Amino acid sequence: MHLLAKQLNETLQRENAHVYEMLSDLGRLIYFPKEGILSQSAEAKAKAHKYNATIGIALENGQPMHLKVIQDTLSAYSPKDIYEYAPPAGKPELRSVWREKMIQENPSLKGKTFGNPIVTNALTHGLSIVADLFADAGDSVIIPDKNWENYELTFGVRRGAEIVNYPLYNAEGTFNADGLRDAILSQKEKGKAIVVLNFPNNPTGYTPGLEEGKQIVAAIKDAAEAGINVVAVTDDAYFGLFFEGSLHESLFGALSDLHPRVLAIKVDGATKEEYVWGFRVGFITYAGKSDALLQALEQKTLGIIRATISSGPHPSQTFVLQALKSPEFHDQKLEKFNIMKARANRVKNLLDSGKFDDAWEYYPFNSGYFMCLKLKTVDAESLRVHLLQQYGVGTIALGETDLRVAFSCIEEQDIDELFELIYRAVKDVEQRNVQ
Repeated sequence: MHLLAKQLNETLQRENAHVYEMLSDLGRLIYFPKEGILSQSAEAKAKAHKYNATIGIALENGQPMHLKVIQDTLSAYSPKDIYEYAPPAGKPELRSVWREKMIQENPSLKGKTFGNPIVTNALTHGLSIVADLFADAGDSVIIPDKNWENYELTFGVRRGAEIVNYPLYNAEGTFNADGLRDAILSQKEKGKAIVVLNFPNNPTGYTPGLEEGKQIVAAIKDAAEAGINVVAVTDDAYFGLFFEGSLHESLFGALSDLHPRVLAIKVDGATKEEYVWGFRVGFITYAGKSDALLQALEQKTLGIIRATISSGPHPSQTFVLQALKSPEFHDQKLEKFNIMKARANRVKNLLDSGKFDDAWEYYPFNSGYFMCLKLKTVDAESLRVHLLQQYGVGTIALGETDLRVAFSCIEEQDIDELFELIYRAVKDVEQRNVQ
């Protein structure tokens, strides 16, 4: 084992032995090199006042070399803010601004100890970092039965972890905190569980209410008190798109100082919050009791980043930073939020009209990009294919009964027609099944 990895492990063991126990084999071996190209280049950047012949970029006339055909389309930005490599942890100012944003939007974080957000190549990258650092073959990753399919690839296929499901909803149509508690407690023999909390949920668009949030936190605390180390990951991809009386904060704040056996990790990003999907700018943030603990986790995270993508894209980090600093940012974001909320409300009002009740019911939703229909009479995949082939309508089939509809990409005035076509397709498939 490299000396730097050993030192980081010793720090984690000293600051919180439970967090050290949560690490995967790779998590224990990984470190960020303090001696090498990056560190020597950083030292040269600060001190080489004559010539800096270190890091592998090309310079011309004192600024990064670039093609005019590219710079002409990016003329609002200085070459130094788009062409150079970004630091492995991301642009320092972007990290600080995002941290301030997190505190403003999550009052429960005030007074809590948590690290500076580390820039990731969007949320999937952040989740893969969690998987690399904390998931070994046979470890359990606990997610609801309504989930984003990429969790299976990220934690299961890549790292060999076991996916453990529990029903997302209880009999009352609210979050199934008892099911979550039982799923975590069933890992008592393993002594470890990775819990992923994705709100607003993909695919259902559901976010728990305040009381449900307290129940989720209590379930995780119960597991910790039972001797289970819990890596509690909040996948906040759709954060802020809360349209009704749900939680309007991430559970990261409530989990951040819950118990020594709970490591809270927030994965979020500009991707969907700021409507910049192709920019691929996300963040991973750790909570902990000491700066030394947080620094050790950051160094291991940077080791993973260095070993995989080296650093994230610089231009998109600059674009996001400039947007966040703009005085027009909040007004423009509110405008888009209101459009999204109007679409969600139109979907709910239409479905509550009763005109489609013989074909489906819908899972509770109150936030995010999506909602899910629970079909009563036809198979979801058969309906999906028929919709696509006969009506030119694209949807996502999930299992036998569930059909995901992304209202985020449908204009409000088109929502009625969309569901009328889905209903017509249901009747077509019903008729075909009778023949």
